[in-house]
Order: sequence, then structure tokens, then C-alpha cells
Amino acid sequence: MGLLGFLTQELAIDLGTANTLIIHKDKLVVDEPSIIAINRTTKEVIAIGKEAQKMHGKTHEEIKTIKPLKDGVIADFQAAEHMIRGFIKLINSKKKWGSPQLRMVICIPSGITEVEKRAVKESAERAGGKEVYMIPEPMAAAIGIGIDVAEPMGNMIIDIGGGTTEIAVIALAGIVSDESIRVAGNEFTEDIIEYMRRQHNLMIGERTAEMIKMEVGAALPELENPPEDYAVNGRDLMTGIPKQIMISYSEIALALDKSISKIEEAVLKALELTPPELSADIYQTGLYLTGGGALLRGLDRRISSKTKLPVYVAEDPLRAVVRGTSIALKNIKSYKTILQ
Repeated sequence: MGLLGFLTQELAIDLGTANTLIIHKDKLVVDEPSIIAINRTTKEVIAIGKEAQKMHGKTHEEIKTIKPLKDGVIADFQAAEHMIRGFIKLINSKKKWGSPQLRMVICIPSGITEVEKRAVKESAERAGGKEVYMIPEPMAAAIGIGIDVAEPMGNMIIDIGGGTTEIAVIALAGIVSDESIRVAGNEFTEDIIEYMRRQHNLMIGERTAEMIKMEVGAALPELENPPEDYAVNGRDLMTGIPKQIMISYSEIALALDKSISKIEEAVLKALELTPPELSADIYQTGLYLTGGGALLRGLDRRISSKTKLPVYVAEDPLRAVVRGTSIALKNIKSYKTILQ
């Protein structure tokens, strides 16, 4: 390895709507919420990631929190650049000299436009990336869960992230058919907020809804190993006074029903568009669930009963995409046709 190789730092980045994950030298070095807090007057960055998340919904007029990504794409160009730069700084905080050249592979939703792709690339370049490659999320997820994507064998990946659900049929190192819908984790959170307001006259914030989703989130009203009821604190809309109520997983299954139905419809549509030879393969291999949404209790069973196909939840589904991105980065020559 020459001096140039020594000075090049390779980063695999899963720039997600909800969380950003970065792998460097086979280690997960960043796993932080995709959020940034800035001072409205000075435009100075006050906090990023977990520290900014703690401030979300609790700020005064001098501070504002921004989520730079919406539906898997960059909505605030400047904030995204500051956020990527800040995360890179976290990795290099112990380095005493110079900033290395950065080679990055960033995963992107398969359904994004050329303009949106360019926004991701430019944000990464302005944050210090000298070589920036992009990989479609379903492809990265497939590589991350150990599928040999170059094989002439059809595999269907359902990647449920924060902003989008990506459904893709992969064969011969390419995406044969794909379906991308903007219904995913964030939509589930909104559904919970709306349900609590309508059903219990309780106003809750985004972070509380996230906690409900993690603690008692479910896709089916009846589970074999149900979680215990969860205590929710919020503001009573009738009296304006804070109060606490108990929520069960079956109520949350009811709240999420419409959004999960949309994901089921998208899966069925993707299966309809699949060429017959690949359909035969998928009958054998089944469907693979990745992304944070894959952790929703009973979702695999629900999709399986709808499609009459086996559904497998990937091991550590939250990190499947970033793992695949890291493998593609280490083998750039082998995956040249996949990278954009």
C-alpha cells in the first residue's frame, strides 16, 4: 500500500431518513439518528445525531432541529452536508494530523430521480468525499444478508426503512423489477400519533410515538408472545393537563393496519411484475425482510399469509444495508456494475 492508499479513508454510509450508519474498517463507527440542531441566528451547528435527537420537540426559538432527509432523499441540502461532515468528524476526532482522502459508497433508494441522486453525491463531495459511489438500497440489503446477487437466481428483498419501503427482485447483479413506496417507519409513527389523538384524546410527540412503536408495535392483533402493555404519557386534549394511559400491542396493530396494507399491495404488485422464470425462483427462495420495519412484531407472518410465500426476517435487519454497502466498498471492482 502506497502513501496515497494510507491517506485514503474508506467509508460505507447508509444515509437513512431515520438513522445514519457508517462502517469504517469493518467496524460500525457511527449509528446515530439523522438529525441536526442549529442556532437560528448564527447558523452554527449545536448538535448532531443522538444529542440533537434529545433536543427534538423541546427547543426554544433560538434553536431548531432539522431532519435533512425526507422519504429517503435529501430535503435540506445544507443540513445534510453539515450532518455528513459532523459524522465524519466523529470518526476522525482522535486523528492528530490532516484529513484523509475519502472514498465513500452511499446507499440510495432504488426509486429516486437523477436530481435526487445528484443531491446525495454533491452533499457527500462537499463534506469531503473525493470518490463517491452509490448503491441501490435493496441491492445493498441483498449483499448484506449474504445473497450472491450475481447468480442467475431470483431473490425478492423488502427493505422497510424510515422514509421508504423498497421492494426489488434481484438477479444477475441487477434489479429486474422494483417497487418503491413512501410508506415506512415514519408513516407508522404518524399513524400512532393520529390514533392516540383520535382514540384517546391524547397528544403525544414523535419521540413518544417512536417508543410506543418499539415497545408494543405489531402488525397483527394476535401474537404468540405478546409484549406487555406500555404506559404512555401525553397531554389530555380535553383538559390540557398531562396524563398517562396504558396501551396494548393490539391497539397499535389496529393503528398501523392501513399503512401495512399499502406495503402488502406494493409487494403483490412487485410479484405481478416479476418475469415468470424469476417467479419460479422466488417460490423456492421466499421473501427477505430487512430494515427497521422488519422488526415490527408479526409483520413476516402477515406478509406470508397475504402472499402464501415464506417470509424471512434478516439477521440484524437494521444493519443489513450498511453491511452490504461495506462489502461493495471492499470489492469495488467486483461490484463495479452495481455501483452508480
